[in-house]
Amino acid sequence: MKYSSRLSDNELRRKLHSSGAVLIRGAKACGKTESAKQLAKSVLSVDRDEQVMAMMSVAPKRLLLGNVPRLIDEWQAQPRLWDYIRHEIDDRQKTAQFILTGSANPEDSVKMHSGAGRFTIVDMRTMSWQELGFSSAKINLANLFEGIKIEIDDAPTDLEFIVEKIIIGGFPTLLNKKISQAMDLNRAYIDLLAEVDISRISDLKRDPLKVRSLLRSLARNTSTLVEISSLESDIREKENTGITRPTIYDYLDALNRLMIIEDQPAWNTHIRSSASLRKSSKKHFTDVCLAVAALGADEESLLNDLNFTGFLFESLTIHELRVYAQANDAKVYHYRDSSGLEVDAIVQKYNGDWCAFEIKLGTGKIEEAASNLTKFVSVLDHTKIKPPKSLNIITGTGISYTRQDGINVISLASLGA
Repeated sequence: MKYSSRLSDNELRRKLHSSGAVLIRGAKACGKTESAKQLAKSVLSVDRDEQVMAMMSVAPKRLLLGNVPRLIDEWQAQPRLWDYIRHEIDDRQKTAQFILTGSANPEDSVKMHSGAGRFTIVDMRTMSWQELGFSSAKINLANLFEGIKIEIDDAPTDLEFIVEKIIIGGFPTLLNKKISQAMDLNRAYIDLLAEVDISRISDLKRDPLKVRSLLRSLARNTSTLVEISSLESDIREKENTGITRPTIYDYLDALNRLMIIEDQPAWNTHIRSSASLRKSSKKHFTDVCLAVAALGADEESLLNDLNFTGFLFESLTIHELRVYAQANDAKVYHYRDSSGLEVDAIVQKYNGDWCAFEIKLGTGKIEEAASNLTKFVSVLDHTKIKPPKSLNIITGTGISYTRQDGINVISLASLGA
């Protein structure tokens, strides 16, 4: 199967030649190994090679011998490898020696040196619409950071297409799959997660029924500021299952370590208002298709509940913004204050430049979104933060253009890095 290039490939190549080793992090089956193999000259499959465990006891450094860059795939299966690799980098004093891939982070109890000065990190997600070919990428995030106005792009996407792509998702293994096939595979992903992966990650047996209940509750509350107490109540009421808060914390920690859940942190900024900033994170699945799979939803149910589908579309769009932001040296946040004012996404570069985004599935709430962005900018303390590079509304079914007030309306099918 031909390799489909990823936006993170350039980052991987750059960081590999800046450090002794690159760690690629991401959920299982998001494409880490295939991306790494495009650059690797030799491969060690830690979780599949039967010799690894024996060699770790006898001569662990021999596992690192091979043409470079050497790919150490699923390295976390033998966490002690981290320190051996670190020492090997110190000894060799060369860049581009190792690529590490892992679909889980080791437990905090595993003591490892930070790797500062030896390792760089590339976070990998499932494929974006630009990578899948669903977006023309005519309107790219790089230009939005330059404040460039949008020429009208009249290529709207219909609702059925959006729903289909929400259900299928962006895992590379689902390329060219029919929606029924993708639904089967995504539900199997959830089943294996609940029954195997979440227990294996810590060698601690966890209750699959409670894991599924938590996953369904997270799916129902995707793209929201949901508290642990709310998850507890939701599970008790809708799943008819008792689950304690310590158990929820434990399961969430495991899901984060498996990179199944990715928090969207609050934007830390300065406001002139008397309102206070909310600091809680929004919760998203690493790919929105897993939220759909956890609930067992299908096309008909999503088309009949457009309010919930709107939250799923927001989660999809946050995923897209994260991929495109990473390609632009930026991160994705959200804003909410105690007055109830909120903005779906703030994309900020390390140098402080930022753009704001409201996300709407359809075009019916564009005026409301524009008014919200204008109000949001008015409460910021511009003596302490830079003005926005652009204000934007991302839609699912509309066309792309710049309004007379300067706010951009962007179809997701036109957005890219």
